Amino acid sequence: MNHKVHLVLLILLIEIPALCAQSVRTLDSSALFISGTSDYDTYRIPALVTTGKGTLLAFCEGRKDDGGDAGNIDILLRRSEDNGKTWSEQVVIWDDGSNTCGNPCPVVDEQTGDIHLLLTHNLGDDHETDIIHKKSESTRTVWAMKSSDDGKSWSAPKEITPTTKKKEWGWYATGPGIGIQVKHGPCKGRLIIPSDHSYDDPGGKVRNGPFEYGSHVIYSDDHGDTWKLGGTIRPKVNECQVVELADGNGTLLMNMRSYFGKNKRTHAISYDGGLSWTAPYTVDELVEPVCQASILRYRWPGGEQPGILLFLNPATSGGRRNMSLRMSLDEGKTWPFIRTVFPGPSAYSSMTVLKNNTVALLYEGGTANPYEQIIFHTLKIGTDD
Repeated sequence: MNHKVHLVLLILLIEIPALCAQSVRTLDSSALFISGTSDYDTYRIPALVTTGKGTLLAFCEGRKDDGGDAGNIDILLRRSEDNGKTWSEQVVIWDDGSNTCGNPCPVVDEQTGDIHLLLTHNLGDDHETDIIHKKSESTRTVWAMKSSDDGKSWSAPKEITPTTKKKEWGWYATGPGIGIQVKHGPCKGRLIIPSDHSYDDPGGKVRNGPFEYGSHVIYSDDHGDTWKLGGTIRPKVNECQVVELADGNGTLLMNMRSYFGKNKRTHAISYDGGLSWTAPYTVDELVEPVCQASILRYRWPGGEQPGILLFLNPATSGGRRNMSLRMSLDEGKTWPFIRTVFPGPSAYSSMTVLKNNTVALLYEGGTANPYEQIIFHTLKIGTDD
């Protein structure tokens, strides 16, 4: 399969009264990571951010063997300084031998320019089920790295488990995807990393045991020097992404993978910077096959223009396929606009905003299964005005 995969898509016009004629069209698409190359069996768990200098950083897991979420897994990075037209060779930024270095979740501190990368780690022989059941040799731990030179070099991983994970929790994941920095309200400047965990629950049925999944955040108020555990969201939710709502108070919306058996996404709201959350509630429009998804603020409201939130996931209740982009003009209350981005098998994703009304997507996709490639895809939203 060629490293360059050009997708032929129609120019899609969306009638949005408040925005006049709003268009969404593909600019380019290419495979950044191709399974079976560079000594890696599989590439998974994409994460994509734009630095303060406009550089694109594309992270993922490089899995040496077909061991699922455990085994010999490294953290990889590619950089682009021209909006994704060309890319650096992939580099390994964390390799711990046969152990698992996973779940890259970056966040850019717009005040300092630093990029913080939150991650998890476990022994390669410790699998998720054993970690959840507390039968593993060790457990899942939480780590942080930092770059102060636009992603060219990275600090050594620093463990932050004691301040970000409760001792009674089992499985733990940062993201997958990206974090945010709060822009408004009393928590302005706070770095937020959406995360999830497993916990003991006598009524739970996760991995055939008395366990359940929950979501939570970890946060930093000192530009990543220290990280603390925020509020939890329970039950039956895990992998999550977060956006700030446009009320000026720093209100947060969490979008979560759901285990309520409805094949629909779940939301929760925080009014205190992630320290506490409302009870999870189902979002009927956001259909899912139980899979990770991405949510992103594309635009803040201003003048006569409403804010825009974007949501990306395999939009089907029957299998991971049909990667689709949805749009909300009312801060996530409704999602009336949807367009297919990649109709084939597809799974995890990440998004970031570029200049000139462009959004960049990074998602898993393939022909026979979703894990053949991680694809970089740019879309133009609106006009060039």
